[in-house]
Order: sequence, then structure tokens, then C-alpha cells
Amino acid sequence: MKLSELFKNDKLSLSFEVFPPKTDMAFDSVKSATEEIAKLRPSFMSVTYGAGGGTSRYTLEIAKNIKEHYSVPTLAHLTCVSSTKETVLEKIEAMKDAGIENVMALRGDLTPELEKSDRSKWAYRHAVDLIHDIKTSGADFCIGGACYPEIHPESTNQKEDIKYLKEKVDAGCSFLTTQMFFDNNLLYNFLYKIREAGITVPIIPGVMPITNGNQVERAIKLSGSFMPQRFKSLVDKFGTSPEAMKQAGIAYATDQIIDLFANGITNVHVYSMNKPDVAAKIQSNLSDILG
Repeated sequence: MKLSELFKNDKLSLSFEVFPPKTDMAFDSVKSATEEIAKLRPSFMSVTYGAGGGTSRYTLEIAKNIKEHYSVPTLAHLTCVSSTKETVLEKIEAMKDAGIENVMALRGDLTPELEKSDRSKWAYRHAVDLIHDIKTSGADFCIGGACYPEIHPESTNQKEDIKYLKEKVDAGCSFLTTQMFFDNNLLYNFLYKIREAGITVPIIPGVMPITNGNQVERAIKLSGSFMPQRFKSLVDKFGTSPEAMKQAGIAYATDQIIDLFANGITNVHVYSMNKPDVAAKIQSNLSDILG
């Protein structure tokens, strides 16, 4: 099922992101975790690609398994940083052969080595270049892209950020999924600005439940997210107690999602961190809302 069809539905729904293992030894445990999340029957599941494509060979395996054995629509990530055009075309063909219908087109995170490399020699410098190649490859994918409710870490300002975002949509993105955020007002402000800029595709908010105090620093580093005082107080109070922090983090994420639904959002994407219990608890908290 193409996600563009799903997003035409006004029914409230949750989707979950999972990530492939970093090593061969971890494959079975990660596969099992993704299967437990698939059993929750989310609207779809996305499978990430890994920094620099380091875990890319597992992305397709996990996505294909979820789709074939659990009938859950999948969104396979594809990054282009450090890749050749030949490699990308091979990945596209592999996705077609696996029956994947939805692709998340991303530049990809920069490893320390890539940060130091000569970007002028890269075959792909931006996600829009990848989107162009997917569209001209002959593959009939529903293509998604990423967006930042606050600002992309490498953008000079939000106006520039939105300009480049519209280029991705014009190139062929059917929907956009946001980076994590912890203040819904930032999203609402962002939505107003991009609609004014002529970006009309569905925007899927991404919410990450922070269930461990140690996650906070990494979340800020990855997304540059603003942490509202309410959230800082929560971490300050419960961050040293694993069980209390887990419960508080799930409650905070649940509250975020309820507010999003109440304000017209129909699908929320949860960054599950491969934790079936966290995904299940959030879904349970919303059981009557989701219907």
C-alpha cells in the first residue's frame, strides 16, 4: 500500500520507526523486536538506513519481513551520502524486487569521516538529488522526505530551510516526516509557514518518547530540538530513576500525541527505538482515541 493513499484517510493512526541491527550478531534480537512492534498493527512502519549506509543491507530484510509476514505497510529509508549513482540504482532495483512501495529519500547523517571529506566530489550532495534519480529510475515509489520544525542544523535560517524543502516536494516528495520535537507549538508555527510557502503535501509529525535520561543529550545533538521547561523539569525530577523516567517519558509523548490529534493531525510517527513495550504502552494509552 502506498502511504499517499493512507494519508487521504481521516482516521487517526499511529506509525512506528524501527532501525536495523549494527552487527550480524544483533540481527535476530532486532528482527524479533520489529516483529513485536508489527504485531501492534500500526498504520505503517519505517525502517532506517544507518549513518553512511553502514547498516543498509539489513534495511530491506527488515522491511520485507514486516510487509510479507505481518501485512504492515513499510517505508524503507534510502540515503545517498557517500554513495555512487550506480549503488543507489542497485538499491532502488532491490527495493522494487522486494515489493517495497514506499521510500524515504534522505541525504543521510554525516559520519566524522564524511564531515572531513571533499563534498564537491560527492555524487549526491542533497536529498533532492536522490529524489530526482528515484523519479527518473522508472520505479513507481511513493517518496517521502524529512523536514525540521525548528531548522535544519546546516541551514542559515528557516526561510532558506523552507525554500530547499519546497524543492524536495517539487522534485517528487508525496509527504514529509518531521524530525523529533518536544514543543507542539513549534510544529504548528512551522505548518503555517510551509503552507504559506506553497507546500501542501501531508506532514507527519515525529515524536520520540524519551524513556532514559541519557537520551536527552543525544536527542538534542541529533535534532537541535528545543527542550521546553516542562520537559526539562520532568527529566530533572525522574531522570535518575529508570522506571520513573520511562513512565514519565511515555506520558509526555502520549500527551504530545493527544494534542496533535486534537489539533487536526491524523497520523503521528513514533520513534520507537526498537522498544516494543514502549510502543505498546503508547498505543494502549490512546486505545479509545484511536478507536
